[in-house]
Amino acid sequence: MGFRINTNIDALRAYYQLARVNQDTTQAQLRLASGKKIMHVADDTSGFNVGTSLKGKISVMKAAKGNVSAAKDMMATAEGALLAVNDLLVKIDGKLSDSTNPTADRTSLASDIQALGKEIDKTIRNAKFNNTSLLYSTAGSGFVFQVGESSDTLNLNFASSLASTGGGGYASGISASLGSFANVSASTLACTSGSSSIAALQTALTSLKTAVSGALGDIGNFTQRLDIKEETLNVAITNAEASVSRLFDADMAMEQLKATRGSILGQAATAMLAQLNMSPQQVLQLFK
Repeated sequence: MGFRINTNIDALRAYYQLARVNQDTTQAQLRLASGKKIMHVADDTSGFNVGTSLKGKISVMKAAKGNVSAAKDMMATAEGALLAVNDLLVKIDGKLSDSTNPTADRTSLASDIQALGKEIDKTIRNAKFNNTSLLYSTAGSGFVFQVGESSDTLNLNFASSLASTGGGGYASGISASLGSFANVSASTLACTSGSSSIAALQTALTSLKTAVSGALGDIGNFTQRLDIKEETLNVAITNAEASVSRLFDADMAMEQLKATRGSILGQAATAMLAQLNMSPQQVLQLFK
């Protein structure tokens, strides 16, 4: 140490060390208080940019996961309606078989078939999810859902065998098949087996069964694909959030060590600064 008193170089050096220690300690304490490693862009510019990009992708994937859940709920609603229609078709099949009994009351059977046909029509028309028709009219073109990145979409066109914007809201032949049941009469059922009238009813029944069966099969296939999409999104979201955590979240144990170290060093640096600040007083001994 020199004996220059106008500028106390050693005290200045101690001061700068104390300021650095205080800065590091404050940073560690702020990280402990917030739980975040990056509080400002300057803390880690590249990490901040990467983390922000990942957060955007996570937001998109979470929205896509919500779309997948909504799509599955929608198809579950359509599936319930189709199963109800399928049960009604089975009943019509039974009524047609009963009509071959010469002793049967064909007038009552015709009335039952008419009622069942109307109920099928009503069920298909009223199958809706959030006021959106699922089996009728525009449903034939499908429902497009984003199930991943912006370009990852899935068209759930499970109702194409039943619905269409043409033909009164039904696909080709479906409206005519329903009309066959709505207009059935006792005289039609009285025709002998194999006649054109009975054959027309059997054809209409087969057409409807095929359409309903096809729609149910498509729903099953789409549901499987959505299950896979959901699992893929869960894994991707978890991995992305782990990366964001690595970039943004503070290591609490390490920051506590830094804060404790900084506190000790700060106290020591303050003591040394006080001593070095008073050291030029030794010069006064030269004037005695």
